[in-house]
Amino acid sequence: MLSLSSCWNSHRHLEGDDIVKDALRLGFEYIELSHGLKVTHLPDIINRVNRREIKISSVHNFCPSPVEVMMDAPDVYEYTSLRRAERERALDLTRRTLETTARLGADRVVIHLGCVRMRPYTDRLETLVDQGKIYSRDYNRLKLEFVTKRAKVAQRYLDRSRSALDLLLPLCEEHRIKLGIETRSHFEQVPSEAEMFQLVDHYKDSPWIGFWHDFGHVQRKANLGLLNHLEFLTKIAPRLIGCHIHDVTWPAQDHRVPFTGGDVDFDTLIPLIPKDIPWVWELSPTQRQSVVAQQLPIWKSRFGN
Repeated sequence: MLSLSSCWNSHRHLEGDDIVKDALRLGFEYIELSHGLKVTHLPDIINRVNRREIKISSVHNFCPSPVEVMMDAPDVYEYTSLRRAERERALDLTRRTLETTARLGADRVVIHLGCVRMRPYTDRLETLVDQGKIYSRDYNRLKLEFVTKRAKVAQRYLDRSRSALDLLLPLCEEHRIKLGIETRSHFEQVPSEAEMFQLVDHYKDSPWIGFWHDFGHVQRKANLGLLNHLEFLTKIAPRLIGCHIHDVTWPAQDHRVPFTGGDVDFDTLIPLIPKDIPWVWELSPTQRQSVVAQQLPIWKSRFGN
């Protein structure tokens, strides 16, 4: 199913009805309710769903947005936090997201796990790449330092993430909702691709834990030489329960409309994606509606709905 994330237009509208109208006007039958969606948007959207005018492909944690947070901030609370109160708040908000998802009749939630607490490196590497220094001695030294330092401390953060997931599983089973662990854009974030496969193995017998491939996030890491996009997707594809579709302008401007000059090789990668899962266009609010309208038929002609 082809879907449009509300992250593209929810900030522009006071009424949930207008969020839905935008999607329908473009030709989407499904939307993903994303982080940043306000609780005041929900009544209109619920009414539209009940009238079968729109379908919900998925919901992105945290949704609705925490009332105490005045901006779109999906990582404001993390399961990996050193602070117990923050971890508990993240769990409480996720439970609320699961309840919202069940109310809307959807069956999957996209989640971020958190990050490793360390000095940030990804932005520095992207700056060097943007300067044409990807093969320089400085770049290789910094990347090796980054990967080595992260590896030394990462396990404790992954363990915190697993503990949170284990606490959420009973509610997932109660509501019959799957959690999709999303691939992230920064190597400081959890899980790394190697950690993703640890989670695949750990939850291999659980029907409620799946994985969510974000094309733009993974491409950003590929542009830094941290992974091979095709190789990673080939391995993870059988466990995917959804994906986020967006392009990347070299090296790190993501959430662009597909086929507008980005780096993602959709023609090679899309055939690997299961066809019975949500393919969600997750676009930056800066992307113009006219461009979305122009490129969507091209997408459908290549890959269908």
